[in-house]
Amino acid sequence: MTTAQLTAPTAGLPLWDRRFTLYFTARAVSLLGDAMMPVAAALAVGALYGVSGVGAVLGAWTGTFVLLVLFGGVLSDRFGARRMMVGADVVRVGTQGVLAAAFLAGPPPFWLLVAMASLAGAAVAMFLPGVNGMVPLVTSDPHRANATLKVADALAHLLGPALAGLLIALTNPGTVYAIDAATFLLSALCLALLRLPAPAPSPSPALLRELRQGWREFRERRWMWSVILVWLFYGVLLFGPLVPLSSLLIGTRLGPDAYGLAVSSLGLGTVLGGLLALRLRPARPLAAGAAVLPLYALLPLGTALTTSLPLLLAAHVLGGAALAFWSVMWATSVQTHTPPAVLNRVTAYELAGSISGMTLGQLLAGPATRLAAPEHLLLLSAATCLVGCAALLAVPSVRRLRRS
Repeated sequence: MTTAQLTAPTAGLPLWDRRFTLYFTARAVSLLGDAMMPVAAALAVGALYGVSGVGAVLGAWTGTFVLLVLFGGVLSDRFGARRMMVGADVVRVGTQGVLAAAFLAGPPPFWLLVAMASLAGAAVAMFLPGVNGMVPLVTSDPHRANATLKVADALAHLLGPALAGLLIALTNPGTVYAIDAATFLLSALCLALLRLPAPAPSPSPALLRELRQGWREFRERRWMWSVILVWLFYGVLLFGPLVPLSSLLIGTRLGPDAYGLAVSSLGLGTVLGGLLALRLRPARPLAAGAAVLPLYALLPLGTALTTSLPLLLAAHVLGGAALAFWSVMWATSVQTHTPPAVLNRVTAYELAGSISGMTLGQLLAGPATRLAAPEHLLLLSAATCLVGCAALLAVPSVRRLRRS
């Protein structure tokens, strides 16, 4: 498939053929399981080991991911994204199954939570670089496909947290982990049934040479590394601390059910943002996304300042819509402005950069509460969001990037 084929106007072509349906099903079911995990981790792990325990478990997951994701991009380009994604799903069936059994048997030891989080993070490092690369292979319209997948992601975040909170209240956290394992099993089966053209045989260069090639492609796109630089700061000061601090504040003020509703409201907003992105194709997608993204600051701002549940849920809806709209604009820009042969490696670099900051933010969330109140830390998060949006719009290559 050539770059011209990927970027041609294809809005009138059908989307729901066999390939996209299987891929959509695989992503939708695993996203539902994933959406349940933050609530399970925040409530189940937090009840046993506190905010620092939640931050450490999440940090182990993201830390392992950041260390290995570049190799995941190389392996996805070398062996095929589908093959790597199936293997990663199988590994996560095992990690989530072990945690399900551990929680059902009694309070699991902290070392087991960290070990399984690290192994799951390694599997995701092999899985996620291929997600971007698979979209142009299963559809001729990446923009519509990305928006549709974002709506599925949003619905998962709408239903998953509420379901997780209900299951934890009525049964045991192990039930949530068991359902998560089942979603990865179904995802692996759908991806295994997906039939794609075999990649053209070519000699496999040295691993470091492939990494350097991916880095060159990433570095040559100023708009790309500029966004990732902003996302690095977002990870440390915004995305990383948000789950531990929000779960602490909302759970303490309004109870664990309110936290589940808040995360579900974030999912509702993501649905709305995905539907908006499905209808709109701005000529300058990153500029449009950056113009909407300041609404995400309402999420940490509302959590810090209000104890009113309706206002809190409204802030999560608006924040989710803004982030979803940006995500579709970003994913489509990466997919349509990057050569297919190196797309997985370039994706790995942008994932490593954007999530490495989140790892540090998660690890520092607990210790930071000893220096400042959670409310003050979330106000800093809101300010970071606004400053980052201004920085994005100030970069000419980001502001002027046109829709392919």
